[in-house]
This record gives sequence, structure tokens and C-alpha cells, in this order.
Amino acid sequence: MHIQIGYHIELKVNAPTMLLGALNVHPSRQHDLLAPEVLRTEPALPIEQYRDPFDNVITRINVPAGTPSIRISNSAVVRDSGELDTVNLQARQLELNELPAETLQFLLPSRYCEVDSELLGFAWNQFGSSPPGWERVRAICTYVHQHIRFDYQQARANRSALEGWRERVGVCRDFSHLAITFCRAMNIPARYTTGYMGDIGIPSTGTMDFSAWFQVYLGDRWYTFDARHNRTRIGRIVMAMGRDAADVPITMVFGQNTLSRFAVTSDELPEVQI
Repeated sequence: MHIQIGYHIELKVNAPTMLLGALNVHPSRQHDLLAPEVLRTEPALPIEQYRDPFDNVITRINVPAGTPSIRISNSAVVRDSGELDTVNLQARQLELNELPAETLQFLLPSRYCEVDSELLGFAWNQFGSSPPGWERVRAICTYVHQHIRFDYQQARANRSALEGWRERVGVCRDFSHLAITFCRAMNIPARYTTGYMGDIGIPSTGTMDFSAWFQVYLGDRWYTFDARHNRTRIGRIVMAMGRDAADVPITMVFGQNTLSRFAVTSDELPEVQI
């Protein structure tokens, strides 16, 4: 399967500033690109890229004085297996002393995942009797899927897991933050993931956006889970991973700005177009 990905983002600014963003496919998927991504800015500005501590490709763009707006676009074609997310019902939850050191940071509280809150006690009361491992994570996803109502109009960039739990409304990042928090509370390493996920293999849901899901460490590897949809999906293309959304903003502008255009593409291509 081949998937056309890309975006067009326009931001209005009123002063010299800097933009940081996770604007590229994650290195773990770059070998699937049929050609390098084409990242452009209008006006044309120097683009600097570096790897952050989570191995994400982060783009830095300095916006000079006299630039009223900046437009960022990207496009690429990605080769994908076309298979649904991996399911492993026998995936084992490791004891704390068995966990690899690099996974331990994904047990800790973070900006939007307040493990050290009332959610800790609630998690043990709600999920403590569920079988550890895959079934426990699935129980967490089902609870979050049923507890939060998806509503784009109620999106809020600074909503935390605790607030999402109390307000019972949110968007994909809110589902992920709450599920991550419950997993960490149950001593399961969990990390936030963002990227492309088009309506492939399901009826179209309308306007395309970037998506957020999460990964948990069971057995000897990371597995993908999605509390918002609570089902396996086809065609996830990871862009960035971190402790929560604070680590992986698609764009972060240092100063006042207004988003004036936002369009995302993630469409399966007929083979004849390649």
C-alpha cells in the first residue's frame, strides 16, 4: 500500500519569532518513504533540523521581522504494509524490576499526565482486578473510550488527563493522555504518539487532521493502542513520540500567533499512480 501524506499550515505572526515543530515522519518510518519529504516555507526561510531526546526530527525556523505570516507545507508518499495494528493477547506486563531502563521515564508523571493525582487511586480501583498485560490495557482503552465524548468544538490545548477525566469531553489527544495516565498508574510504560492516520479501511469521517494515539511496553516491545477509536486501524504513520503532547507539538511558535490555514492529507493511492 502507498499513502500520500502532507500538510499545509499557515500562521500569522506580529513580531520576529522562532517556530519549532515535529513536522517530519519519525526516523523509524523514514525507510518507508518512496522519496524524501518536501518541506517548504513561504517566504523561503532557512530550515534547521535536529533530533530531540525521543529521536524525533524537530524543525527550527527563525521568522524575521517584517514577516506577517509563514506558510509551511510538506508532501511525501509512504510505503505501508496495509496491515491492522498488531494484536498480541499474550503480551506480558513486566514486573518493575524487569523493565528496560529506557522505558522507566514513561512511568513518571508528565505535563499532561498527572499520575500523582487522584487518578492513581482510581486506576487501581477500576483496573486492579483486570488481568495484567494486554487485557488490562484493553480494559483501560474501553473505559476511556466510553468515558470521554469526542468533540472538536471542545478542544483545548492545555487540557490535562485529570481535567479530561472530570470534564468527560475532548479530542484524540485527551483520550490518549487519560489512557497513558492510567497505564502508568498501573506500572505499564506508556508514551504519547502523534502522526498521520487517514480514513483507510473505514468510512470517511470528513476533514482530515493529525491524530494522536499511544504505545505501551509489554513483553519485549512497544505496542500501539488507540483509546479514541478503540479498534485496530490501518495506515498509521508516526511523526513523533514523547511523554505527552508537550514533547511533540506539530508547531510551537514563541510569541503571539494565529492559525489561519490548516489542511492535512493522508490518503491511500492507487498503485497505478506510483
